[in-house]
Amino acid sequence: MQKREYQSLTIPQLAWNKQTLSSTFGQLIVEPLEPGFGATVGNAVRRTLLGAIEGSAVTSVIIKGVNNEFSSVSGVIEDVVQIVLNCKEIIIKNKTGKPGTMKLLVSGEAVARVADIQADDHLELINKEHVIAHVAHEGLLDITFFVESGRGYQPAQWPLGKALQPDNKIYIDAMFSPVRKVSYDVEKTRVGTSIDYDKLLLQIVTDGTESPLEVLRYAVSVLRSQLEHFLSAPEIPFNDISRPAVEVDRAELKTESQNIHYKGIPVDFLLKPINALEFSVRAHNCLINAGIKRIIDLVNLTPDEVLKIKNFGRKSHEEVIEGMKSFGLSFGMNIKEAELRKLIDKE
Repeated sequence: MQKREYQSLTIPQLAWNKQTLSSTFGQLIVEPLEPGFGATVGNAVRRTLLGAIEGSAVTSVIIKGVNNEFSSVSGVIEDVVQIVLNCKEIIIKNKTGKPGTMKLLVSGEAVARVADIQADDHLELINKEHVIAHVAHEGLLDITFFVESGRGYQPAQWPLGKALQPDNKIYIDAMFSPVRKVSYDVEKTRVGTSIDYDKLLLQIVTDGTESPLEVLRYAVSVLRSQLEHFLSAPEIPFNDISRPAVEVDRAELKTESQNIHYKGIPVDFLLKPINALEFSVRAHNCLINAGIKRIIDLVNLTPDEVLKIKNFGRKSHEEVIEGMKSFGLSFGMNIKEAELRKLIDKE
Protein backbone atom coordinates (compact mmCIF):
# COMPACT_ATOMS: atom_id res chain seq x y z
CA MET A 1 0.00 0.00 0.00
CA GLN A 2 1.39 3.38 -1.00
CA LYS A 3 2.18 5.71 1.92
CA ARG A 4 0.12 8.87 1.98
CA GLU A 5 1.94 12.19 1.72
CA TYR A 6 0.78 15.13 3.83
CA GLN A 7 1.29 18.82 3.22
CA SER A 8 3.57 20.55 5.69
CA LEU A 9 2.38 23.16 8.18
CA THR A 10 3.88 26.51 9.03
CA ILE A 11 5.97 26.21 12.20
CA PRO A 12 5.53 29.37 14.33
CA GLN A 13 8.29 31.16 16.19
CA LEU A 14 7.83 32.29 19.79
CA ALA A 15 9.51 35.31 21.35
CA TRP A 16 8.85 37.19 24.60
CA ASN A 17 8.90 40.96 24.53
CA LYS A 18 11.96 41.46 26.75
CA GLN A 19 11.30 45.17 27.21
CA THR A 20 8.11 44.49 29.21
CA LEU A 21 8.84 41.02 30.60
CA SER A 22 8.75 40.82 34.41
CA SER A 23 7.79 38.40 37.18
CA THR A 24 4.15 39.46 36.80
CA PHE A 25 3.72 40.46 33.14
CA GLY A 26 4.73 39.00 29.81
CA GLN A 27 3.81 39.50 26.18
CA LEU A 28 4.40 36.52 23.92
CA ILE A 29 4.64 37.06 20.16
CA VAL A 30 3.81 33.99 18.06
CA GLU A 31 4.23 34.14 14.29
CA PRO A 32 3.60 33.04 11.66
CA LEU A 33 0.58 30.83 12.34
CA GLU A 34 -1.55 29.11 9.73
CA PRO A 35 -4.49 31.35 8.66
CA GLY A 36 -7.19 31.24 11.34
CA PHE A 37 -5.00 29.60 13.96
CA GLY A 38 -4.35 32.84 15.85
CA ALA A 39 -7.79 32.81 17.48
CA THR A 40 -7.84 29.02 17.78
CA VAL A 41 -4.55 28.83 19.66
CA GLY A 42 -5.02 32.10 21.54
CA ASN A 43 -8.43 31.19 22.94
CA ALA A 44 -7.39 27.67 23.95
CA VAL A 45 -4.27 28.88 25.73
CA ARG A 46 -6.13 31.77 27.38
CA ARG A 47 -8.88 29.55 28.83
CA THR A 48 -6.32 27.04 30.08
CA LEU A 49 -4.22 29.77 31.70
CA LEU A 50 -7.25 31.19 33.51
CA GLY A 51 -8.72 27.92 34.76
CA ALA A 52 -6.14 25.16 34.95
CA ILE A 53 -3.01 26.52 36.64
CA GLU A 54 -2.16 25.25 40.12
CA GLY A 55 -1.63 27.63 42.99
CA SER A 56 -1.98 27.91 46.75
CA ALA A 57 -4.27 30.00 48.92
CA VAL A 58 -5.67 30.31 52.44
CA THR A 59 -8.73 28.04 52.63
CA SER A 60 -9.59 28.43 56.34
CA VAL A 61 -8.57 30.34 59.46
CA ILE A 62 -8.93 30.11 63.20
CA ILE A 63 -9.18 33.50 64.89
CA LYS A 64 -8.73 33.29 68.64
CA GLY A 65 -11.88 34.24 70.53
CA VAL A 66 -14.13 33.94 67.48
CA ASN A 67 -16.39 31.07 66.44
CA ASN A 68 -18.07 32.49 63.32
CA GLU A 69 -17.39 35.01 60.56
CA PHE A 70 -20.07 37.46 61.74
CA SER A 71 -18.35 38.24 65.05
CA SER A 72 -15.96 40.96 66.10
CA VAL A 73 -12.55 40.81 67.77
CA SER A 74 -12.02 42.84 70.90
CA GLY A 75 -9.40 45.54 70.33
CA VAL A 76 -9.39 45.16 66.53
CA ILE A 77 -10.89 47.84 64.31
CA GLU A 78 -12.03 45.52 61.50
CA ASP A 79 -14.79 43.00 62.06
CA VAL A 80 -14.25 39.34 61.22
CA VAL A 81 -15.88 39.65 57.79
CA GLN A 82 -13.34 42.29 56.77
CA ILE A 83 -10.46 40.32 58.30
CA VAL A 84 -11.50 37.24 56.35
CA LEU A 85 -11.71 39.26 53.12
CA ASN A 86 -8.19 40.57 53.76
CA CYS A 87 -6.97 37.01 54.40
CA LYS A 88 -8.30 35.96 50.98
CA GLU A 89 -5.93 38.44 49.32
CA ILE A 90 -2.74 36.97 50.81
CA ILE A 91 -0.51 35.82 47.93
CA ILE A 92 1.40 32.63 48.69
CA LYS A 93 4.09 30.86 46.71
CA ASN A 94 4.12 27.16 47.60
CA LYS A 95 7.50 25.59 46.83
CA THR A 96 6.30 21.98 47.19
CA GLY A 97 2.54 22.12 46.53
CA LYS A 98 1.84 20.49 49.91
CA PRO A 99 -0.59 21.91 52.51
CA GLY A 100 0.82 24.15 55.22
CA THR A 101 -0.01 26.47 58.09
CA MET A 102 0.84 30.06 58.98
CA LYS A 103 0.56 32.05 62.21
CA LEU A 104 -0.11 35.71 62.93
CA LEU A 105 0.16 37.10 66.47
CA VAL A 106 -0.01 40.86 66.98
CA SER A 107 -0.64 42.58 70.32
CA GLY A 108 -0.83 46.23 71.22
CA GLU A 109 -1.32 49.16 68.88
CA ALA A 110 -0.08 48.06 65.48
CA VAL A 111 -0.96 47.43 61.87
CA ALA A 112 -1.03 43.69 61.25
CA ARG A 113 0.48 42.99 57.83
CA VAL A 114 1.39 39.91 55.84
CA ALA A 115 5.03 40.53 56.77
CA ASP A 116 4.10 39.73 60.40
CA ILE A 117 2.94 36.20 59.49
CA GLN A 118 5.17 33.24 60.32
CA ALA A 119 4.80 30.58 57.62
CA ASP A 120 6.02 27.02 57.10
CA ASP A 121 9.37 26.74 55.35
CA HIS A 122 7.83 25.72 52.02
CA LEU A 123 5.50 28.72 51.95
CA GLU A 124 6.69 32.13 50.76
CA LEU A 125 4.58 35.27 51.23
CA ILE A 126 4.66 37.69 48.31
CA ASN A 127 2.56 40.78 49.14
CA LYS A 128 4.14 41.49 52.53
CA GLU A 129 2.78 45.04 52.79
CA HIS A 130 -0.83 43.86 52.50
CA VAL A 131 -2.82 44.85 55.62
CA ILE A 132 -4.76 42.19 57.55
CA ALA A 133 -6.16 44.40 60.33
CA HIS A 134 -5.53 47.38 62.63
CA VAL A 135 -5.04 46.45 66.28
CA ALA A 136 -5.75 48.91 69.09
CA HIS A 137 -3.65 49.64 72.20
CA GLU A 138 -4.98 46.75 74.31
CA GLY A 139 -6.00 44.54 71.40
CA LEU A 140 -4.78 41.08 70.45
CA LEU A 141 -5.05 39.43 67.05
CA ASP A 142 -4.18 35.73 66.93
CA ILE A 143 -4.85 33.95 63.63
CA THR A 144 -3.88 30.51 62.38
CA PHE A 145 -4.04 30.16 58.59
CA PHE A 146 -4.48 26.88 56.73
CA VAL A 147 -3.04 26.79 53.21
CA GLU A 148 -3.96 24.32 50.48
CA SER A 149 -3.23 23.93 46.77
CA GLY A 150 -5.70 23.64 43.93
CA ARG A 151 -6.81 24.94 40.54
CA GLY A 152 -9.07 27.82 39.70
CA TYR A 153 -11.73 28.95 42.17
CA GLN A 154 -12.97 26.93 45.14
CA PRO A 155 -15.95 27.98 47.31
CA ALA A 156 -15.62 27.73 51.09
CA GLN A 157 -15.62 24.05 52.03
CA TRP A 158 -17.95 24.13 55.03
CA PRO A 159 -18.74 20.66 56.44
CA LEU A 160 -22.38 19.81 55.75
CA GLY A 161 -24.83 20.20 58.63
CA LYS A 162 -22.51 22.16 60.91
CA ALA A 163 -23.04 25.86 61.38
CA LEU A 164 -20.31 26.20 64.02
CA GLN A 165 -17.10 24.18 64.01
CA PRO A 166 -15.77 22.52 67.18
CA ASP A 167 -12.31 24.01 66.50
CA ASN A 168 -13.79 27.45 65.60
CA LYS A 169 -12.43 27.16 62.07
CA ILE A 170 -13.81 29.61 59.50
CA TYR A 171 -13.71 28.42 55.89
CA ILE A 172 -12.86 30.83 53.08
CA ASP A 173 -13.45 31.00 49.32
CA ALA A 174 -10.11 30.46 47.60
CA MET A 175 -8.71 31.63 44.26
CA PHE A 176 -5.80 29.30 43.65
CA SER A 177 -4.79 30.45 40.18
CA PRO A 178 -1.65 32.61 40.03
CA VAL A 179 -2.93 34.04 36.73
CA ARG A 180 -4.78 37.31 37.14
CA LYS A 181 -5.51 38.30 33.54
CA VAL A 182 -4.94 36.94 30.04
CA SER A 183 -5.73 38.70 26.78
CA TYR A 184 -4.74 38.16 23.18
CA ASP A 185 -4.80 39.96 19.86
CA VAL A 186 -4.51 38.51 16.37
CA GLU A 187 -2.91 40.44 13.53
CA LYS A 188 -2.06 39.53 9.98
CA THR A 189 1.54 38.86 9.00
CA ARG A 190 3.40 38.06 5.82
CA VAL A 191 5.21 34.89 4.85
CA GLY A 192 6.96 35.41 1.54
CA THR A 193 4.34 36.84 -0.79
CA SER A 194 1.38 35.57 1.23
CA ILE A 195 -0.19 38.09 3.62
CA ASP A 196 -2.98 36.05 5.25
CA TYR A 197 -0.97 34.32 7.99
CA ASP A 198 -1.72 35.08 11.65
CA LYS A 199 0.38 36.79 14.30
CA LEU A 200 -0.68 36.11 17.89
CA LEU A 201 0.07 38.59 20.70
CA LEU A 202 -0.62 36.97 24.08
CA GLN A 203 -0.50 39.10 27.26
CA ILE A 204 -0.27 37.32 30.63
CA VAL A 205 -0.56 38.92 34.09
CA THR A 206 0.28 36.86 37.21
CA ASP A 207 0.31 37.55 40.95
CA GLY A 208 4.07 37.08 41.21
CA THR A 209 4.08 33.54 42.62
CA GLU A 210 4.73 32.21 39.11
CA SER A 211 6.21 34.02 36.13
CA PRO A 212 4.39 34.29 32.78
CA LEU A 213 6.92 31.82 31.31
CA GLU A 214 6.17 29.24 34.01
CA VAL A 215 2.38 29.46 33.76
CA LEU A 216 2.53 29.22 29.96
CA ARG A 217 4.63 26.05 30.21
CA TYR A 218 2.10 24.60 32.63
CA ALA A 219 -0.88 25.56 30.45
CA VAL A 220 0.61 24.09 27.27
CA SER A 221 1.47 20.89 29.15
CA VAL A 222 -2.15 20.61 30.31
CA LEU A 223 -3.49 21.22 26.80
CA ARG A 224 -1.15 18.69 25.25
CA SER A 225 -1.97 16.02 27.84
CA GLN A 226 -5.68 16.47 27.16
CA LEU A 227 -5.50 16.62 23.36
CA GLU A 228 -3.23 13.63 22.86
CA HIS A 229 -6.00 11.35 24.15
CA PHE A 230 -8.16 12.34 21.16
CA LEU A 231 -5.79 10.42 18.89
CA SER A 232 -7.30 7.09 17.93
CA ALA A 233 -4.35 6.24 15.67
CA PRO A 234 -0.65 7.16 15.58
CA GLU A 235 -0.04 10.90 15.38
CA ILE A 236 0.64 12.43 11.98
CA PRO A 237 4.24 13.69 12.32
CA PHE A 238 3.66 17.26 11.16
CA ASN A 239 6.67 18.46 13.15
CA ASP A 240 8.86 16.15 11.10
CA ILE A 241 7.43 16.87 7.68
CA SER A 242 7.37 20.62 8.43
CA ARG A 243 10.98 20.69 9.57
CA PRO A 244 12.94 23.33 7.64
CA ALA A 245 16.05 22.67 5.58
CA VAL A 246 18.19 24.14 8.34
CA GLU A 247 17.68 24.64 12.06
CA VAL A 248 20.00 26.61 14.27
CA ASP A 249 20.28 25.87 17.97
CA ARG A 250 18.56 28.43 20.22
CA ALA A 251 21.70 29.01 22.23
CA GLU A 252 23.61 30.11 19.12
CA LEU A 253 21.17 32.77 18.00
CA LYS A 254 21.53 35.71 20.36
CA THR A 255 20.64 39.34 20.07
CA GLU A 256 21.25 42.07 22.58
CA SER A 257 18.09 41.27 24.52
CA GLN A 258 16.92 37.76 23.73
CA ASN A 259 17.54 34.39 22.16
CA ILE A 260 15.88 33.82 18.79
CA HIS A 261 15.06 30.58 17.01
CA TYR A 262 14.13 30.53 13.35
CA LYS A 263 12.52 27.79 11.32
CA GLY A 264 11.18 27.39 7.83
CA ILE A 265 14.03 29.30 6.16
CA PRO A 266 15.61 27.50 3.18
CA VAL A 267 19.40 27.38 3.32
CA ASP A 268 19.92 28.98 -0.06
CA PHE A 269 17.62 31.90 0.86
CA LEU A 270 20.14 33.08 3.46
CA LEU A 271 22.79 33.38 0.74
CA LYS A 272 20.61 35.45 -1.59
CA PRO A 273 21.14 39.20 -2.20
CA ILE A 274 19.25 41.56 0.11
CA ASN A 275 17.05 42.45 -2.90
CA ALA A 276 14.97 39.42 -1.93
CA LEU A 277 13.80 41.27 1.20
CA GLU A 278 12.25 44.07 -0.90
CA PHE A 279 13.49 47.04 1.13
CA SER A 280 12.94 50.63 0.03
CA VAL A 281 15.57 52.22 -2.22
CA ARG A 282 16.99 54.31 0.62
CA ALA A 283 17.37 51.41 3.06
CA HIS A 284 18.72 49.15 0.31
CA ASN A 285 21.35 51.67 -0.80
CA CYS A 286 22.50 52.34 2.79
CA LEU A 287 23.09 48.63 3.31
CA ILE A 288 24.85 48.16 -0.04
CA ASN A 289 27.14 51.14 0.62
CA ALA A 290 28.05 49.58 3.98
CA GLY A 291 29.04 46.34 2.23
CA ILE A 292 25.90 44.43 3.27
CA LYS A 293 25.00 42.64 0.05
CA ARG A 294 23.57 39.28 1.14
CA ILE A 295 20.89 38.27 3.62
CA ILE A 296 23.40 36.32 5.72
CA ASP A 297 25.57 39.45 5.98
CA LEU A 298 22.54 41.39 7.25
CA VAL A 299 21.34 38.89 9.87
CA ASN A 300 24.86 38.48 11.23
CA LEU A 301 25.09 42.17 12.07
CA THR A 302 24.77 43.00 15.77
CA PRO A 303 22.27 45.71 16.81
CA ASP A 304 25.22 48.02 17.61
CA GLU A 305 26.77 47.53 14.18
CA VAL A 306 23.46 48.37 12.51
CA LEU A 307 23.22 51.68 14.33
CA LYS A 308 26.68 52.66 13.06
CA ILE A 309 25.74 52.35 9.36
CA LYS A 310 26.14 55.74 7.69
CA ASN A 311 22.88 57.60 6.88
CA PHE A 312 20.87 54.67 8.28
CA GLY A 313 18.09 56.51 10.12
CA ARG A 314 15.41 55.35 12.52
CA LYS A 315 12.79 54.92 9.78
CA SER A 316 15.10 52.72 7.70
CA HIS A 317 16.06 50.78 10.82
CA GLU A 318 12.41 50.03 11.65
CA GLU A 319 11.66 49.11 8.03
CA VAL A 320 14.52 46.61 7.91
CA ILE A 321 13.56 45.03 11.22
CA GLU A 322 9.93 44.57 10.09
CA GLY A 323 11.00 43.27 6.69
CA MET A 324 13.33 40.72 8.24
CA LYS A 325 10.73 39.68 10.82
CA SER A 326 8.25 38.71 8.09
CA PHE A 327 10.77 36.11 6.91
CA GLY A 328 11.63 34.93 10.41
CA LEU A 329 14.94 36.81 10.49
CA SER A 330 16.59 39.18 12.96
CA PHE A 331 19.89 40.85 13.72
CA GLY A 332 22.62 39.01 15.60
CA MET A 333 21.83 35.51 14.32
CA ASN A 334 25.52 34.61 13.96
CA ILE A 335 24.99 32.05 11.20
CA LYS A 336 28.13 30.33 9.91
CA GLU A 337 28.35 30.50 6.12
CA ALA A 338 30.64 27.45 5.99
CA GLU A 339 27.98 25.36 7.75
CA LEU A 340 25.31 26.53 5.30
CA ARG A 341 27.46 25.58 2.32
CA LYS A 342 28.07 22.14 3.80
CA LEU A 343 24.31 21.64 4.03
CA ILE A 344 23.86 22.79 0.44
CA ASP A 345 26.54 20.34 -0.71
CA LYS A 346 24.77 17.50 1.13
CA GLU A 347 21.52 18.37 -0.58
